Amino acid sequence: MTGRDPLGAAARDIREVLLTGDEIAARVRDLAGAITRDYADRSPLCVSVLKGAVYFLTDLTRALGIPVQIDFMAITSYGSARERSGVVRLLKDLDVEITGRHVLLVEDIIDTGLTAGYLLRLLQARSPASLRICTLLDRPYRRILDTLEIAYRGFEIPDRFVVGYGLDYREHYRHLPFIGVLRDDILSGETPPAGLAPAGDARASPA
Repeated sequence: MTGRDPLGAAARDIREVLLTGDEIAARVRDLAGAITRDYADRSPLCVSVLKGAVYFLTDLTRALGIPVQIDFMAITSYGSARERSGVVRLLKDLDVEITGRHVLLVEDIIDTGLTAGYLLRLLQARSPASLRICTLLDRPYRRILDTLEIAYRGFEIPDRFVVGYGLDYREHYRHLPFIGVLRDDILSGETPPAGLAPAGDARASPA
């Protein structure tokens, strides 16, 4: 019986591993420690945006030493898979009331800052007791909203398109346990992502 590669062909689409699973896990523990100290006498509500930050939110909240609640929002950002315009539409709102609550917005990545800025304005209008941002990745090279304050930052990364640990390209690669850079031929569209048959391939459609 031959062994199976648990990551499959998806891992072979990665040109470079930027952050290993061990590096991510260690940094998540560091962030959880800082948040636990800062909220020692409080029970914050951790708000995350579906779907990219789910892996990070899960690991972060499990590492916290304080009681927390979680809730989710869903948005759509207009633009291509690689470039977002910053124009956002809310698809799913929070289920709980945040007035008077200490709210921690947990993000997977902050790039231009426009989406995070939109979420902050939306949440701040509901009068939380406090509102802070925690992001796993910060890619500041395309920052447009310079006034954005990030209370907890995991890693600052270069201006590269990254996938894995919840981050996707066309809904692929979220399951990878590391964060990596896709091959150029996939980003250019020359080669389809792992799991997608090329256009015109008979295997793309069921018989």
